[in-house]
Amino acid sequence: MTAFLSVRDLRVRFSTEDGVVKAVDGLSFDLERGRTLGIVGESGSGKSVTNLAVLGLHDPRTTEIDGEIVLDGQELTGAPESVLEKLRGNTMAMVFQDSLTALSPYYTVGRQIAEPYRKHTGASRREARLRAIEMLRRVGIPNPALRVDDYPHQFSGGMRQRAMIAMALVCDPELLIADEPTTALDVTVQAQILDLLKELQQQTGSAIVLITHDLGVVAHTVDELLVMYAGRAVERGPVREVLRSPQHPYTWGLLASMPSLTSDVDAPLVPVPGAPPSLLAPPPGCPFHPRCGYAAEVPGDRCRTERPELPPGRGSACHLPAERKRRNAAR
Repeated sequence: MTAFLSVRDLRVRFSTEDGVVKAVDGLSFDLERGRTLGIVGESGSGKSVTNLAVLGLHDPRTTEIDGEIVLDGQELTGAPESVLEKLRGNTMAMVFQDSLTALSPYYTVGRQIAEPYRKHTGASRREARLRAIEMLRRVGIPNPALRVDDYPHQFSGGMRQRAMIAMALVCDPELLIADEPTTALDVTVQAQILDLLKELQQQTGSAIVLITHDLGVVAHTVDELLVMYAGRAVERGPVREVLRSPQHPYTWGLLASMPSLTSDVDAPLVPVPGAPPSLLAPPPGCPFHPRCGYAAEVPGDRCRTERPELPPGRGSACHLPAERKRRNAAR
């Protein structure tokens, strides 16, 4: 089956006063219609940078993008801004991380939802207002005919996030990118937002990219999981396989740092040791080797000299023997 979104060898570099930041370094993945891809990793791993590149939202004056981004057969890398403007908000849309800053405080929520609908459909002001009310109702905002004229500060955090989803979905996009859509929300609201995304996907058949640092969020939400570290994919596969039988030491570390319902409540969390590398000068070989407790088990100092590649399909970018990966994953 041909992927609806195909990313091949994506590289995103930022020019700064200190040098060139290799924010994304050779990333590839596919996503089909009706499926959800989860992208997880620590802050700075390249998750949001990747998806801003898909939408064409990086500043071309300071950003260099190489590789292929193909959406429904159309190449987006290097596409004119006029082409991207027609796609953004229409064929593809994004739910941004911080709804309070993503929504303008100067305009009503209803106007901000209606604006992309008018732009892409040519609807009248009245038609767009009715569509905004419909979308607020669709995402579960009470009294939408009244709340449509409220400003973002009059909405709670969960309601603002729902309004952001309404804005992203107003033109029924075929690709939805949700960047940390449950950040700073309580657990109950988090579950409601994730259920809402799943329900809307079932209604529209859209493809969804869910960016998060929380493996607990992806467990029951996504179909495929991509683990990123230092701008590269280090593991990918069906979400249940990755969570039940992880193959990369970084994934082991992420899972070990999560609290468990069955563990002692007084047991300390086990963080991944060390800190992510500077993307101005990433380490040679495997980018995770300075933090990895298993590098000494790989003969020939390969972890420090040879960069492991991520194989097609289910797999991980790690030099450890397959038997060693299976044995550690079974713990």
